Amino acid sequence: MKALAQQFDKHHLYEAAVQCVEAEIDMVDASFAEIRGHTASTLREDFCGTAQTSAEWVRRRASNQGMAVDLDPAVLQWAKQNTLANLSSNQHKRLVLLESDVKKVAAEPVQIILAMNFSYQIFQNRDSLRDYFIAARSSLDHDGVLFLDAYGGYDSYREITEETACELPDGTVFTYIWQQASYNPIDGEMQCYIHFEFEDGSRQEQAFSYKWRLWTLPELQELLLEAGFDEVTVYWEGTDEETGEGDGCYTPSKLGDADASWICYLSAHNH
Repeated sequence: MKALAQQFDKHHLYEAAVQCVEAEIDMVDASFAEIRGHTASTLREDFCGTAQTSAEWVRRRASNQGMAVDLDPAVLQWAKQNTLANLSSNQHKRLVLLESDVKKVAAEPVQIILAMNFSYQIFQNRDSLRDYFIAARSSLDHDGVLFLDAYGGYDSYREITEETACELPDGTVFTYIWQQASYNPIDGEMQCYIHFEFEDGSRQEQAFSYKWRLWTLPELQELLLEAGFDEVTVYWEGTDEETGEGDGCYTPSKLGDADASWICYLSAHNH
């Protein structure tokens, strides 16, 4: 019998361990409506991977149209065979997969662009990241908003390994392992890995590998403004009074907590 690590697709494991697309779309949908005073109908997911977030978008409303952009044809093929296959025929028609450099997308403007899971951090110098933000701004409709997430805290600069127990829909239990293998304080470059471990001791070693720059919130806000956006907002997570942990509610904030580890969202738009 195959070891458990050989029985499961790494993309399904990633979705179970890392993504919560429902909460992400809840936040993006509500924040856009608060900024613009109406709901959006068009969304583009950059660095889309398996396109789960844009699939959740087209499931939300029959009027919603989605586009999922990635440079990797293999992961787009996976998305076609798995993510799109789980949509209804009507939803399927409203979600387009596009193989493209996110800086060179040739498509109609959209109201929302997402750059989530810290994916934009593959751009490791100011010019290249600013160029992406400029390209994203030019791809937004007149009422468009760019959303991205960011992470930090003093643990984010450490070479550490964190383990989290997770469960697949079929009940299979596995461990999600996040490893910050190296960090160079001179240029901010990081090497991170995701591993998956199962109850039989088998592992998917380095199932995902990320070499990127850990951008700070001040840098991101400055670059977004330099790219031509008029307004940039940071959404900070609230704290559950009973547990002292994050409560999953993100609100516009000017003051954050100096936590060991945090995740937040940013929006950028023009008036």
